[in-house]
Amino acid sequence: MTDTVTYRTRWADMDPNGHMRHSAYADYAADQRVVLLAKWGYGVARFAKLRLGPILFREETKYLKEISIGEEIQVDGRLAAAAADGSRWTIVHTIYKADGRVAATVTVDGAWLDLDHRKLTIPPAELAAAFSAMPAYEGKSQ
Repeated sequence: MTDTVTYRTRWADMDPNGHMRHSAYADYAADQRVVLLAKWGYGVARFAKLRLGPILFREETKYLKEISIGEEIQVDGRLAAAAADGSRWTIVHTIYKADGRVAATVTVDGAWLDLDHRKLTIPPAELAAAFSAMPAYEGKSQ
């Protein structure tokens, strides 16, 4: 795993069945993307200055193992596809239980939005390069 972020699940992540609620998986995947972008120098302030933001077109979660309250989980993201100019991309996040078993995958298709013109745009070259250098997702796509 690379660019993995470790979390401990919270009370707010759970549903009445005693396991992690569906939308919490997406929240952890989104947070891992934010951590990764910030690591590349693209934190919230930089995106605001550039008037640029990531957007999603599709988000799909495949649930494999239950996650309970207080469990330590790890989340990574790998590039499944990207346009040559970095304008569109697909990332597959894998959510691991503490013992290394895969609990879920979250696949997202996204692009970059020009916040002033409210239209899709091409990211700065260094951001596109960072995306293209992401570890590749080698499993089968959802």
